[in-house]
Amino acid sequence: MGRIDDALTRGRKALVTYLCCGDPDEAESVDLAVACAEAGADVLELGMPFSDPTADGPAIARASQRALGRGGGLDATLRIAREVRKRCAAPIVLFGYYNPLFVRGEQEAVAMAADAGVDAFLVVDLPIEESIGLRTAAAARDMGVVPLVAPTTRPERVAKIAETAARFPVPFVYYVSMTGVTGGAGAAAVLGEAGAQAGRVRQATGRPTVVGFGIDSAEGARAAAERSDGVVVGSAIVRRIEEGPSREARIAAVQKLVRDLRGAI
Repeated sequence: MGRIDDALTRGRKALVTYLCCGDPDEAESVDLAVACAEAGADVLELGMPFSDPTADGPAIARASQRALGRGGGLDATLRIAREVRKRCAAPIVLFGYYNPLFVRGEQEAVAMAADAGVDAFLVVDLPIEESIGLRTAAAARDMGVVPLVAPTTRPERVAKIAETAARFPVPFVYYVSMTGVTGGAGAAAVLGEAGAQAGRVRQATGRPTVVGFGIDSAEGARAAAERSDGVVVGSAIVRRIEEGPSREARIAAVQKLVRDLRGAI
C-alpha cells in the first residue's frame, strides 16, 4: 500500500482517475491508464466491468456492457493491471462489485491482484461489517480496502470506519458527493459542500478522504478539492472514450481532461 501513501502525501491534492477495463479493448485500456498517469493522475482506479452495476450511471454501465461483450471481467482487468504496472509506477485500485471476488474466492482474488501489481480494492457493494475476510486477506499482502461514505452516512458508521482503519490498512476514504449514481454533473456549491464533509470525515477517521461522483469539469474539481484531499473522476473520462472516433483521439481527449483537472486542483 506504500505507493498509495506516497501518492497522497506529495503535498498536493490527489487526482484519482477511473477507467472501465476492456473498453474499448484490453490493449487500449492499458494505454489509456498510462496516459492518465502521464497527464497527472496520482491514483488509477481500474474498473472491473460488471453486468448489474448499482452505483454506476449510464456511461459506465454502457462501458461495462461493451467490455463484457468482448470477454471482460476480473481476469481481463488483472491482465490490464499487470501490463499497466510494467509501464507505470502509479498506484492501482481495483474497483468493482463483490460478486466476481466472491466467486473467485477472496484469498485467490487477493493473491492474483497482488501479483498483478494492484495496491488496494474498492468494492462498492461490500458493507464494512462483511469486509473482514477481504481486509484480512488484503492486509496479508500489504494491500488495503477503500471504504465509502455518502451524505446519508450516519456518524456511527463513520466511527466504524475509524475503528476499522485502526485494525486494517485503509489507504483513503471515498466520499460520495451525492445520492444516486455516477455520471451526473454536480453544481460547484454541492461539490464544495461535499469537500467540506470529506474534510470532516478525514478528521473523524484519520485517513485521507477524496470526493467522487458528479465531477466532470475543472470548476467542479476545484470546488470539491478545496477542503478535501482530492477528487475522483470517472464518468467524464469514460464518456470521452465512448465518443472518441479513434485510439489517438480517445487518448488525446482523456489526457486533455486529466491535465485540465490536474491544473484545477
